[in-house]
Amino acid sequence: MGDIIRKLREERGMTQEELANKSGVSRQTISSLESGKSENVLTGTLAAIANALGTTVDYFFAKSV
Repeated sequence: MGDIIRKLREERGMTQEELANKSGVSRQTISSLESGKSENVLTGTLAAIANALGTTVDYFFAKSV
């Protein structure tokens, strides 16, 4: 999932800091997700990131399979 988040973020020309600001999620959380270090993530956190990236939470998982 983290690789999908990173890919979408980079495609949109966003830094981790910009995504953090737009989603309301900390940059540290985004970094942990992208690096695969974070396994227990609240649905609301993923929803905020997905919304900021213009996609859905389902997309993160559908593309990870």
